[in-house]
Amino acid sequence: MKIECITVWHLDLPLSKPYWLSGGRLKFERLDSTIVRLDTDAGIHGWGEGCPWGSTYLPAFGRGIRAGLEELAPTILGSDPRCLDVLNRKMDVALPGHPYVKAAIDIACWDILGKAADLPVCDLLGGRETGDVLTNSSISTGTPDEMIATVAAARAKGYSVHSCKVGGADIAGDIARIEAVMGSLVSGERITFDVNRAWTPGVAIEVMNAVAGFAPSWFEQPCETMDQCIHVRRNTRQPIMLDECLHSMDDHVRAHGAGACEGVKVKPNRLGGLTKARQVRDFGLSVGWQMHVEDVGGTVLADTAAIHLAHSTPEANRLASWIGHDHLVDDIAPGQGSRNQAGRTAAPDLPGLGVEPDVQALGEPVARYT
Repeated sequence: MKIECITVWHLDLPLSKPYWLSGGRLKFERLDSTIVRLDTDAGIHGWGEGCPWGSTYLPAFGRGIRAGLEELAPTILGSDPRCLDVLNRKMDVALPGHPYVKAAIDIACWDILGKAADLPVCDLLGGRETGDVLTNSSISTGTPDEMIATVAAARAKGYSVHSCKVGGADIAGDIARIEAVMGSLVSGERITFDVNRAWTPGVAIEVMNAVAGFAPSWFEQPCETMDQCIHVRRNTRQPIMLDECLHSMDDHVRAHGAGACEGVKVKPNRLGGLTKARQVRDFGLSVGWQMHVEDVGGTVLADTAAIHLAHSTPEANRLASWIGHDHLVDDIAPGQGSRNQAGRTAAPDLPGLGVEPDVQALGEPVARYT
């Protein structure tokens, strides 16, 4: 089997309402997403998506994906999409770095592999674990009352795991937000306070120690760099989850060796696709981490790919997964894929990813390589 055509679409995806993170310093109102379809000489095709969540969240941006695909096309064409490790090594030689460019291609190849094997992707990633995958809410930065109200609205939709955005230089404000939200939780709920790297180490230590008397909660990516997060880990006691500072397997190995965290976010689009995300997930299992397995952003296509990896992750190591397409106005595959159902979701049991985007909804392709 050989890849004989690569079709690329650019989607401008408005959010249903503005989304603030990193202590309110980063605001997002729409996303730049890239959809890829790979067609093979065997008549099997696969879909993938790359969506970096704007240009300020990670060292990645939407136009960079499409420029990178133009560079990679000669390497991808003629390759066997089922030989995923071989194809990933070829892409890494042709374009060192830029893992976010390669993610959509890798995910589309997993879709093809699943269809060729007549198996859901989660079965190929290790096998579907019992039980649904918990989904977590995402609570934008606001006043304590606003955040309590947003948590209550998420609770009404069935969410029992929440991710609240905090961070910045307003120490008293963040302490007030955290105390208010923690005081509003009901029995059985869990929470992560996601700083999105907005605290300096001193602020992180001050805030986390000030709220240490509350019930246990996770703190996610408190500072910009891993070294800063390591310093915070050594001077606080709440569990820490790392996210934005982890771009490769080397980063994860270093984080474990330094005792920097108790868990990590595993995001296929940041790591280069499902192949490398699976490697990171398996490393996390070997060292006993708990993990949020989800993607950076995008439509139900990107979310569903990540949920296949989440659903093949043992429940003891799996916290919850974020469903980013819930924040979008548009839906490219209505009724398909992994959807939030009262705070839970599942990987489809169809062959491949189980998502076939509506080509009419995608519009005209911006590129086609043959």
